[in-house]
Amino acid sequence: MPIYLANADYLDAQTCSVTRTSLRVDEGSGGGIELLDELPADVEAVDCTGRIVTRSFVIGHHHIYSALARGMPPPPSPPTNFVEILEKIWWRLDKALDENMIRASALAAGVDAALAGTTFIIDHHASPNAATDSLHIIAEALETVGLSHLLCYELSDRDGPERLEQGLAETQRYLENHQGLVGLHASFTVGDELLERAMDLARAHKTGLHVHVAEAEADQVDCLTKHGKRCVQRFADAGALELSQTILAHCIHLDRAERELIAACQAWVTQQAESNLNNAVGTLDASDFPDRVFIGTDGMNGDMLAAARSTYLTSQSAEGLSPMAAYRRLRRVHDYLESNQFAGDSGNNLVLLDYQSPTPVTADNWAAHFVYGLNRSHVESVISDGRWIVRDRRCTRVDEDTILAEARQQAARLWDRL
Repeated sequence: MPIYLANADYLDAQTCSVTRTSLRVDEGSGGGIELLDELPADVEAVDCTGRIVTRSFVIGHHHIYSALARGMPPPPSPPTNFVEILEKIWWRLDKALDENMIRASALAAGVDAALAGTTFIIDHHASPNAATDSLHIIAEALETVGLSHLLCYELSDRDGPERLEQGLAETQRYLENHQGLVGLHASFTVGDELLERAMDLARAHKTGLHVHVAEAEADQVDCLTKHGKRCVQRFADAGALELSQTILAHCIHLDRAERELIAACQAWVTQQAESNLNNAVGTLDASDFPDRVFIGTDGMNGDMLAAARSTYLTSQSAEGLSPMAAYRRLRRVHDYLESNQFAGDSGNNLVLLDYQSPTPVTADNWAAHFVYGLNRSHVESVISDGRWIVRDRRCTRVDEDTILAEARQQAARLWDRL
């Protein structure tokens, strides 16, 4: 059944034009919307007076498994650099995960993202001691909330050959029946044999890699020491940059040659400004490849509006982004998904914003409202694949209270293991 919206201020996500109109929202993956001069006489419509209706959001790079980390016990000793942050915090956490924790993380992260206006998540998952079925568990959980997804498992040599084989098997089994990517951690934990096997998997399933690249300078130092080349060159030589589905996350510490490689390639880059600030690793300068960059949260949260604002603010020193350039960076992930024919991000994914501004909202100034005024508190309702998944700031397909109660129980179990 279509959803009908009346008296909406429809904001076109591409042109930013604002039209007072009614809409018909078709149901199902691949569905669209139609702007109507008047509603059919026999339909029940939702009154959207005072609401901005526009395209929903996509998280371009997430770590759902971090959902139970909020408030977790500190590591035995404080990390002093980025590699120690991984070793003392995140690699301890991902090794402690089991199926119940993975499921609770995915449901909690899905609720968080939906309430912030997101309908699609690109996730990068790691659970070395619980790799089998992990992607299937996450997919089922996100779909229960009403979210579409593009998942991968983080393959790495850091946990030994047995754990690696389990991760490869999960990737193979998942890609046989789902859209997804082939995940790698980063160059400094990926040997040549694993990189070759990952590329074989990606080619076999007509997809790309999803890998962290030069998030910290240590990644480049390791790559030069072990392979005699820098990270982007290594992935280029492997053929990863020829795949239009490939996602290179972070890309902060690049030299001129690497920047030129990315500018000329088919791969895409994701920016995670909040996480980069949190880890003190630097700020992305994407001025050489501005049309191939979109935004993620890197597991910090499910709030793309906050991520986009941080992108705008932190990029002032690196690129001098305008509000419109920051807004375009938020929306560029739609181009990535559409150009690679990934399902789940059609025009019938919408967010209803209760944004009562003291100043007019127009096509010319929308980007300024976006970076200076809009936040997740304005997300009132969300439509995913033409179906309500949030109404009046509550999830419609799951019981939020039950999900959060279970998440707290699983978080306590996880923290005990840490």
